[in-house]
Amino acid sequence: MSQEKILIVEDEKEIALLIRDYLVKEGFEVIIASDGEEGLALYRRERPLLVVLDIMLPKLDGMEVCRIIRSNSTIPILMLSAKKSDVDKILGLGLGADDYMTKPFSPGELVARVKAQIRRYTTLSAPENTRQTLKFPNLEIDGAGYNVQLDGKTIELSAKEFEILYCLAQHPGQVFTREQIFDHVWGYDDYGDINTVTVHIRRIREKMEQNPSKPVFLKTVWGVGYKFDGASL
Repeated sequence: MSQEKILIVEDEKEIALLIRDYLVKEGFEVIIASDGEEGLALYRRERPLLVVLDIMLPKLDGMEVCRIIRSNSTIPILMLSAKKSDVDKILGLGLGADDYMTKPFSPGELVARVKAQIRRYTTLSAPENTRQTLKFPNLEIDGAGYNVQLDGKTIELSAKEFEILYCLAQHPGQVFTREQIFDHVWGYDDYGDINTVTVHIRRIREKMEQNPSKPVFLKTVWGVGYKFDGASL
């Protein structure tokens, strides 16, 4: 039985208990908070391996809780929302959430996503899998430290933005489809919105490119996908 600890921050008691029951059946240890402040307190005290976080919370909303957790931790965060429009906020604001689901959702699908995120996080965190630093003429990508230096300046990328960049930069010139990127970075290919790849690519370009509409680093190969063009650096 796994002893991995999961924090659920959800003010709708029935939903929180439903998620808890499904996760406990899979061997997880589960703790529950009913508002944002309590969620942060439990996160700091219990140090969970993953957080299931609702957007609409009393006292402190889920987006702010996500920002605070992400400012000092790379643990997976799966966000829940009752409104599809909130998905655009999660992606557009670059909160650093690893995944999202809209209510109502399948508890079985949620469990599958939780397992995928934990599997991916523990694999990347293992010492033997520490990644190397990729160096280009004016760009340095530190795989272990999640740090990007462009022309000597630090580029602030979210965890998922960094992983997309690192994945492509490991294979300069190789074209990856959106499906391949999604599977590599999010850790599964059966669930989720593939358009999130396009959104993340756009955000990387906005942060790194002098002219995002004419990218130098991450180029679009129309009808196929994306590639990192190391030859142009």
